[in-house]
Amino acid sequence: RHQPSKAPAMTVSIGAVSYLNTKPLIYGLQQRLLDCRLRLDLPSRLADDLTADRLDVALIPSVEFLRGTQFSIISDACIACRGPVRSVRVLFRRPPQQVRILALDEGSRTSAVLAQVLLARKYALRPELLPFHIEDDIATVQADAILMIGDRAMNIDTSGYVADWDLGDQWTRETGLPFVFAMWVASPAIADQSSVANQLARALQHTRDAGLAQIEDIIAQEAPRYGLTADDCRAYFLEQLHFKLGPRELAGLERFRHWAVELDLLPAASQQLNLSYL
Repeated sequence: RHQPSKAPAMTVSIGAVSYLNTKPLIYGLQQRLLDCRLRLDLPSRLADDLTADRLDVALIPSVEFLRGTQFSIISDACIACRGPVRSVRVLFRRPPQQVRILALDEGSRTSAVLAQVLLARKYALRPELLPFHIEDDIATVQADAILMIGDRAMNIDTSGYVADWDLGDQWTRETGLPFVFAMWVASPAIADQSSVANQLARALQHTRDAGLAQIEDIIAQEAPRYGLTADDCRAYFLEQLHFKLGPRELAGLERFRHWAVELDLLPAASQQLNLSYL
């Protein structure tokens, strides 16, 4: 059963990603944190809404946290991987070292930067970038390589492509470190209220722990919706994804920040990592 948290003195607006990978982080959150409004959206839109004060807390792409200096990590619950992640991939129509045009899924800015970092590190490539909209048919996208993320990346037929990069796998091969795709981040107004921030941190971490403890219920509910077998869904949650932000995840995040800054994909004055909440 979900244990309700004592409600904050204010109604808190929380935004989370609408993909399958967030389910263990939000399962039962509204029952656990009674005085909150939970909204699901694309990760890039959540970051914009947090910046514009339309949200108090959001599960935003890690690159959006790094890009600014105003946000605070509020929880050690995150979306990360320590190897292949399956739902973030680049499909190549020509060999990776020959890519001139890279199409980027509009849904995630973190994966867009990660794809560029990996191509630059491996082949010193800086391809031309082309937006790839959610409603676009992949067959109509005129690019040498196409970044796909989220649910539509999980069941794509890759037989017509010369290479298929799982970006979680490529990153860990390159660095030996985990990769953090998204984390719970609070606005300054919330971060400055320590009692509210602490309560939210506990609720988000308890929700993650309870979600993983009830993973079979989540699998039974979600696998049919996404056209996955129970075994496939279980492997995705328990083997391909990792939900705790620890020291090695933070080391991976710092490596990503450093390389992205070198390529001018993040500002030099990007967010420094605060480890105090761990």
